[in-house]
Amino acid sequence: MTATILRPGGSTAPALLEPEPKHHASPSRIIGVGTAVTDASYSQRTLLDLFRITDPRVRSIFLNSAIERRHLTLPPRDSEGVFRHESQKELLAKHKRLALDMGARAVRTCLAGAGIEPADIDYLCCVTTTGFLTPGLSALLIRDMGIGPGCSRVDVVGMGCNAGLNALNGTAAWSMAHPGQVAVLLCAEACSAAYVMDATMRTAVVNSLFGDGAAAIALLADPPDTAGPAPGELPGDSPGSSAGPRLLGFASHLISDAIGAMRYDWDDDQHKFSFYLDPDIPYVVGAHAERVVDRLLDGAGLRRSDVAHWLVHSGGKKVIDAVRVNLGLTRHDLRHTTGVLRDYGNLSSGSFLFSYERLLQEGRIRAGDIGVLMTMGPGSTIETALVQW
Repeated sequence: MTATILRPGGSTAPALLEPEPKHHASPSRIIGVGTAVTDASYSQRTLLDLFRITDPRVRSIFLNSAIERRHLTLPPRDSEGVFRHESQKELLAKHKRLALDMGARAVRTCLAGAGIEPADIDYLCCVTTTGFLTPGLSALLIRDMGIGPGCSRVDVVGMGCNAGLNALNGTAAWSMAHPGQVAVLLCAEACSAAYVMDATMRTAVVNSLFGDGAAAIALLADPPDTAGPAPGELPGDSPGSSAGPRLLGFASHLISDAIGAMRYDWDDDQHKFSFYLDPDIPYVVGAHAERVVDRLLDGAGLRRSDVAHWLVHSGGKKVIDAVRVNLGLTRHDLRHTTGVLRDYGNLSSGSFLFSYERLLQEGRIRAGDIGVLMTMGPGSTIETALVQW
């Protein structure tokens, strides 16, 4: 398919997408967004005190993370105020409870902003890495939220922080193949249910970083051979929703040399899964960021200077800095990315949607603006998407 991108200054450039279907399908638009977090939030210093962590190296990791607060559901404490060990079984139960609660709230907020009811959802894609469920999260939400039993669904489990854009790619493709039908993508990450407490620096880094959060977006492709609505003509034209942007293309890059740099391992001593982050991840991601972003933009005849909005995964201070430096971006370009990290920590697969919501609330988007969405995670992988309002 060939779409036309309006470039700054009024010139146009062709955007080369998939081969054009015979019915001339329109690109999917994001028509609503919603986020949710768990009830309790804690400052980094409070967490250190609650867990009675005195090691100066660990305290330094927490206090120099560029994170001020995170939403977490902490373990119960014994009579002496010490946090109790949670088994893997208990963590999986916690994941189910939190993911269902946050996920349902995020979806409802997303739908309300777009003027859509749960029964209107035709396709539901659920993303998570912080636990395993069978039946999947999608089936449980369909049952609990009154979504029609004929709703198509898919669960993306275990892909990590990049998975939101992996799933968005597939959800947008479904939307284009079913014009006029509502597709919803949900990222629900109960990071409180995926942790290990021990004395190693490996777990200290992980435990200093992640927070609980869920984010949902709704997509709709215009029916064939119609001009489609102008911005503001879709339901719910408010800071929480949008008649756009159009999803114009995706580009991925798998860094196979770093395939083990982010991973879950089974910890025999703790009897639970333990997440590992290689200290070199920021530099690995930064070194490959230009390649995938330029490929995304080249396919549409665009330059980095044409991009008005950058919505990058809040992976951590060093990761954000590496991406910023290697792409030649300013701190202002990544203000929403760093703001989400500051206020929520790393929310895994849904982080970029928290940034997207903040961009809408800022109220500075203009018709024709170009945006790049970018996530990074296990694989090691960089995922990108090109959008235009």
